Amino acid sequence: MPISAPLTNPFFMKMLYIPALAFLIFLVGCRQTNNVQKDNPPKIIFDSDFGPDYDDVGAIAFLHAMADSGKAEILATISCNKNQLVAPCLDILNTYFGRPHIPIGATKKEGVDLGSWQHWADTLVAKYPHKLVSTSQAKDALAVYREILSAQPDTSVTIVTVGFLTNIRDLLLSKPDSLSPLSGKDLVAKKVKQLVSMAGTFPEGREFNVFMDSTASKFAFENWPTPIIFTGFEIGSKIHTGLRLVQSNVQDNPVKDVFRLSIPMSAEDKNGRMSWDETAVLIGVYGTEGFFTKVYGKIVVNPNGGNAWVNDPNGRQAYVVQKMPVKAMGKFIEERMMHVPIKKK
Repeated sequence: MPISAPLTNPFFMKMLYIPALAFLIFLVGCRQTNNVQKDNPPKIIFDSDFGPDYDDVGAIAFLHAMADSGKAEILATISCNKNQLVAPCLDILNTYFGRPHIPIGATKKEGVDLGSWQHWADTLVAKYPHKLVSTSQAKDALAVYREILSAQPDTSVTIVTVGFLTNIRDLLLSKPDSLSPLSGKDLVAKKVKQLVSMAGTFPEGREFNVFMDSTASKFAFENWPTPIIFTGFEIGSKIHTGLRLVQSNVQDNPVKDVFRLSIPMSAEDKNGRMSWDETAVLIGVYGTEGFFTKVYGKIVVNPNGGNAWVNDPNGRQAYVVQKMPVKAMGKFIEERMMHVPIKKK
């Protein structure tokens, strides 16, 4: 029998592919773990709409897993969504993962107010402990940003946005105050290393986070003074997670509850939920090497809330293109979403 004959057999090919995929995940995981400085883990502010979709829940679970492993420090969790269940849900997740002290902020100006149509947010609020009763009880997002940033070393903070750019616009427009003698833009330039944003479709398109507050998006991206990395709609739409989590034996886990409730409600989630926001947290912690390649240039936000892209190899902005195989990345992300919190002594 010719040596090449078994390679035409689909079952044989699958048997070769599975261990190869597992080995690739192992190699990339080891490589990226080495790239994360445990003595100086990235300091992350997580800004989320936390409600219209539930990939935000997977993203914050990923982030807490990184904090438990010493690969990230969570400085604050902030809502760009005025819905009254957002801050309580952030409180629930922070408390579940043993960090009830993490500051929670929320936009206080006019903005988007959207809840979870799958009713996972009210389910969590009814089941799990939390101190904040409503989003209106949270501190002003702008005050949280200015207070946190002013206390951090220069060029040390990564801001990860997985929602509307409302808070980012307000931060850039802020004036000197008792928290910092710097304007918002100068404070960002001094303290922020990079912005990682799940926003846009590349090289062009119309994406939810950008167009829901397109005025804020346009101002934020045109005036941001440090590098920006975009992970676009086209990236997360191919990466599905959540089924392994739902099928796991873990009990009383708010992350599992959200995916367990929500996945059956939409036919498009039969293979797991699309994982947009998790990719932004991944980049915020691990960077892009081994996962993505980058296309440098500048985003252009159009009046209708759509976006285009202008290539520039010397640009300070970049969008990412998938490099790691999609299934391998899905497994990499979901393993971190399935993290069980470390019990504190």
